[in-house]
Amino acid sequence: MEIRKVYRSSKLDVSSKDNYRVNDEVLLHNPVVVKLIMADGQGVNEISTSEALKMAQEANLDLVEIDSSSNPPVCKILDLRKLKYTVQKNAAESRKKQKSVDTKEVKLSPGIKSNDYEVKLRSIDGFLRGGCKVKIYVRFRGREMMYPDQGYNLLTKIKNHVSEISRVDYEPKFEGRQMIMILSPK
Repeated sequence: MEIRKVYRSSKLDVSSKDNYRVNDEVLLHNPVVVKLIMADGQGVNEISTSEALKMAQEANLDLVEIDSSSNPPVCKILDLRKLKYTVQKNAAESRKKQKSVDTKEVKLSPGIKSNDYEVKLRSIDGFLRGGCKVKIYVRFRGREMMYPDQGYNLLTKIKNHVSEISRVDYEPKFEGRQMIMILSPK
């Protein structure tokens, strides 16, 4: 009988968040029988745990418990480092696909001049094309509060200008001394 040491991933310490039982841990928790899947995906029926561990060591791979809830537990012969790498890669890819929507704020006054209005409109257009929500404030000061229709007309004008690339999430409404409207990209 030949005894040899395996200096590969069996020496890897499995962190607590990975939840994989590897090599000797599988033997400790399942001393009798496991259902084994080979490295190439070929399934083998129930086999003793020590036999499965021996097969993994001969292939210079790891015996990893995939499903502990089934009876008998399902184990697979594979490279643990490769498994961790693919899990980490998939998690990073899924995080990359999640997109948080930023909300940009644009503040106006009811008596805004045409040039300033055009500049603000261009920035609103850029934010919407960039995929951001836009929260537009019209702030009223002093006696401007007596003319809320000016603020409403201004927000309606903006809404009409960017109607092709946006939809209104929050219609123009008064909140304190300001009128607010929220636009989001289509």
